[in-house]
Amino acid sequence: MVQRLLGKTALSIEIAKQIDGEIISADSMQIYKEMNIGSAKPTTEEMQGIKHYLLDFVSPKERYSVADYKKQATKAIEEILKKGKTPIIVGGTGLYIDALIYNIDYPEIEFDETYRKQLEKRVEKEGLSLLYEEATKIDEEAMKRISPNDQKRILRVLEVYHQTGKTKTQQELMSRQKEVPYDYHVYALTMPREQLYDRINKRVDIMIEQGLVEEVRKILETYQEYPTAMQALGYKEIKEYIEGNASKEQAIETIKQETRRYAKRQLTWFRKNKQTKWLDANEKEENMKIILEGIN
Repeated sequence: MVQRLLGKTALSIEIAKQIDGEIISADSMQIYKEMNIGSAKPTTEEMQGIKHYLLDFVSPKERYSVADYKKQATKAIEEILKKGKTPIIVGGTGLYIDALIYNIDYPEIEFDETYRKQLEKRVEKEGLSLLYEEATKIDEEAMKRISPNDQKRILRVLEVYHQTGKTKTQQELMSRQKEVPYDYHVYALTMPREQLYDRINKRVDIMIEQGLVEEVRKILETYQEYPTAMQALGYKEIKEYIEGNASKEQAIETIKQETRRYAKRQLTWFRKNKQTKWLDANEKEENMKIILEGIN
């Protein structure tokens, strides 16, 4: 398993070539159709003929849960193994990764759409920060890993508790009792913080040049109802610009700032995982050697 915001695509492709592998995405943004630029979704050319799973298959207006991901990722793993190939999970969404390597079962929860709309109206009237505080009082442990600006996940914590009477953290602890069916090797790429932040800033500039504003505008025009995916980092900030609530410069700077914060939270998340082997993103040949030796 290889994860990180940057540098993962090229390395995972080379590994797949070396070990006859196929790739399963573990990126909560790349699952969405029509969201290509802002999610840094790999192109057909970049895939170099390596089959990828769980990319570009969910409508931006649909709800997609960690339980959905685990079910479909497990199915993809089995499909790849039946071919005699090696599954390679690539991405930086910690919840997706943990669901697999800890075999966490998330209960099938029938969410109350009326309650969800009530929460969304409260966000508009009272502000997201108030709901963030409420969620923290309910499940402090889960909220340590959630940004105060991450509306989708903040509301999720509140919804889980509303529907089940148990916190998200309690449910995860209960579900970790099951045996893990696979032998995972977990690798993470890291680099000096200054270099990482510089790459993030440049990547955001490239996304704007490639047409991120036009991509967001098209999604908003295509779907009359509010798309779930528009809460994603990079998309919600451009949405604010399109709707006249921020200047283009402000939107771009906010994306850079929030992406840097997200990268920091990713590092913190995966450092808690004792299985993680850390690799220097600048040592490509050495990383290939370490990974190939580790899995052979």
